[in-house]
Amino acid sequence: MMLKWDLWVLVGFCAQILFSMRFFVQWVASERKGRSVIPISFWYISIAGSLILLIYAIHRRDPVFIFGQAFGSLVYVRNLMLIYRRPASS
Repeated sequence: MMLKWDLWVLVGFCAQILFSMRFFVQWVASERKGRSVIPISFWYISIAGSLILLIYAIHRRDPVFIFGQAFGSLVYVRNLMLIYRRPASS
């Protein structure tokens, strides 16, 4: 399979790297706390990576990829809404 390198392939790879970085961020945060935690930055990185991947998927006209990234983005935004809505003492 020959991959035609163009700007969109570069965007797709950069988006995937950004999206994957969220797991590294979560791992480092958990190691520092000595327990499993999900830092707020995990959700921001998730949104950024997911939205760029969504743009890439729309450009590629891939309905399965579009659905997956669009749905994921909604979940990430909702998690941030829940985090910012909770009382500070929680």
